[in-house]
Amino acid sequence: MGQKTNPIGNRLGIIKGWESNWYGGKNYGDKIAEDEKIRKYINARLSKASVSRIIIERTLKLVTVTITTARPGIIIGKGGQEVDKLKEELKKITDKEVQINIFEIKRPELDAKLVAAGIARQIENRISYKRAIKMAIAATMRMSAEGIKIQISGRLNGAEMARSEHYKEGRIPLSTFRADIDYALVEAHTTYGRLGVKVWIMKGEVYGRRELSPLVGLSKKQTSIHSNKSTGAIKRQPHRRK
Repeated sequence: MGQKTNPIGNRLGIIKGWESNWYGGKNYGDKIAEDEKIRKYINARLSKASVSRIIIERTLKLVTVTITTARPGIIIGKGGQEVDKLKEELKKITDKEVQINIFEIKRPELDAKLVAAGIARQIENRISYKRAIKMAIAATMRMSAEGIKIQISGRLNGAEMARSEHYKEGRIPLSTFRADIDYALVEAHTTYGRLGVKVWIMKGEVYGRRELSPLVGLSKKQTSIHSNKSTGAIKRQPHRRK
């Protein structure tokens, strides 16, 4: 069963956490649609900022959007101008106050979404998919990953018949629930059609209790951006060492 299901969804409530945290009552369908609209808007607007995950939390009057990215400077902008613009744009979508938190990904080679996006971007730039995949595997294994698997599907090299190819190094125990496996699917848009790039990265095994949050695997150094409702100013909170 572990071979068929999404590795992240298969571990929700065990070692993985949800990316939408709120109680919606009878109107939860509207909130799900709004969450999807927020994610699509952020991914389109910040397509060059190496965004990985977007976590959305809601209270009665506040929507908190947490963005994990390898390039936080692009999102924040000079003096916080860009993140302030993004906050105002999201307020128009939600009709509520918006708070934006930004977490920096220190090792993007271990993030499945960023690895898949990097391969897709190289394919769109007409770089050989085999070369892009081999470089991604080597970079990930250098960062002490226990394993990586990449699948690419579609009209490879413009072939008339679509096919799938798999590349793997190390171990990917999909049926082991304590295995911390990151997974992502990204599409590459080429002149001869779309190619699907799937990436699985095995980071290790989790023993004992663990906080169920998508932010657990991030570096301890983080940047949080909070809006001041009275002035509209942006405050950057420094990380405190534990």
